[in-house]
Amino acid sequence: MAFISLVISYLIGSISFSYLIAKKIAGIDIRLHGSGNAGATNTLRVLGKGPAILVLLLDASKGLVAMGIGYLITGGNLTVYALAGACAIIGHNWPAFFGFRGGKGIATTVGVAIGFSPVSFLVAGVITLVVIAVTRYVSLGSLVFVTLLPICLFLFEDAIIFAEVSLLLAVFAYARHYTNILNLLSGKERKLGEPVHRNLR
Repeated sequence: MAFISLVISYLIGSISFSYLIAKKIAGIDIRLHGSGNAGATNTLRVLGKGPAILVLLLDASKGLVAMGIGYLITGGNLTVYALAGACAIIGHNWPAFFGFRGGKGIATTVGVAIGFSPVSFLVAGVITLVVIAVTRYVSLGSLVFVTLLPICLFLFEDAIIFAEVSLLLAVFAYARHYTNILNLLSGKERKLGEPVHRNLR
């Protein structure tokens, strides 16, 4: 049952709401526009605030739904509960339904963080929002969030598995933000609100 729940979690994560919403309202493949990322930030740049908020909420819900299913199927197994969240993020980043070309997993990580600990989410989230507000770098804020999350979970939660899995989530995030990190270091990273060429081709 644990294996089945993790597979289900991956498949839930593989639903690319950014792709589906962009197709529905604009008739485009979001991965061929803006930064090419199938996530909330690129949706904001290409389609605006409304679709971006919707994508953010739906992507975050994937993590929570996957964790809830894992918890119910296994009768409250916390290890499966935590790993289900990780599998949902893997699905978001490398979706089976969309040629394994997905997003960077931050919105889904937000949902997983809420499932782990609302307190840890709030502490890491508030600091992240301050960083984004000051620097206008969403990528930097995302990396701050995934870095702080395991620290907060270690401090505020008794279930050590949550902190351990959140370290894995941080690895995912840093790997997916490799180009952003290089751009940040070279001063080439695009700030929030800066214009972007809509089509990559």
